[in-house]
This record gives sequence, C-alpha cells and structure tokens, in this order.
Amino acid sequence: MDPLIQHFRNLARYNRLANERLYQACAQLSDAVRKQRRQAFFGSIHGTLNHIMVGDRIWLARFAGETVPSTGLDADLYEDFGDLRAARVAEDARIEAFAAKLTPPFLEGTIRYVNNAGLEFDDPLTVLVPHLFNHQTHHRGQVHDMLSQTEVPPPSLDMHRVLIPAP
Repeated sequence: MDPLIQHFRNLARYNRLANERLYQACAQLSDAVRKQRRQAFFGSIHGTLNHIMVGDRIWLARFAGETVPSTGLDADLYEDFGDLRAARVAEDARIEAFAAKLTPPFLEGTIRYVNNAGLEFDDPLTVLVPHLFNHQTHHRGQVHDMLSQTEVPPPSLDMHRVLIPAP
C-alpha cells in the first residue's frame, strides 16, 4: 500500500470519528446555544459546522471533475441540527469512499478550478487532498473552542487518541 494513500485513508477515518465526537457534544446544546453569535469566522457553532460541510462538498466535487457553483462559504445549508448531523454522517462516508479509491496516478495530477472569489487555479492534488482534511481540522478546532465557552465540555480530538483509543 502506498504510504501517502494509507495516510489519507487514516485521515478520512479520523475525520469521521472526530466529527462523531464533536457532533455528539454539540447535540447536548440547545439550538439557541449552538446558534449563539460568537467570535468566530462563521459566527456560531452551527454556522461553523455548516461551513465545514460547504467546504467538503466543494472539494469532493472538484476532485470528481465537477464544476462547483459558488454558494458562499457561509451558506447555511441546514438550519435544523438533526438534518445537519445526518448530512455530516453521509458526507463523512463520501470522504472515506473517496479516500478508499485514491491512486498514485490521481495524486500525481492537478485540478483546475475557480474559487469563490472568481480566481482560477491549477493546483496539485498532493496539496489539495491534504487541504480537505486540514480544513476540517482547522474549523473543528474553532468549534472545540466555542464548546469550551458552554456548559458542555469539548471532547478530546487528538488524532492518536481518536484512532488508537487508550486502554
């Protein structure tokens, strides 16, 4: 097995498990607390969770060779938390399926796309695939911080403890 592909498969698995932990914690909050305005790029826990979904869908579509119309990076795809959580489960399954099909020739390529600002790029997949996972980690960290401002303790999201639970 190609070590880079195995790494991406591990990241996809970590992504799913970390999201399960984070959503379980967020489910303990009231809708009002999840949507409360906070000092964050996307304004709230709920807004940030929606943004992660927007990013995942954009990148998976680009990786599939699809043209992605701009929805705005702050789009509120799911107003209802239950719907957002169900969509997250489905999206994480898509990400794991994507990682399971990665091949060295695919990773050697580039993709040309237009970003939400209308700028055209032709970037290497060896940078863009890690970005898919890094983007999630970055924004999960923001949700983690916002959770620490509530009565619900944020879960541990350390990759090694998510992938390899302590005895």
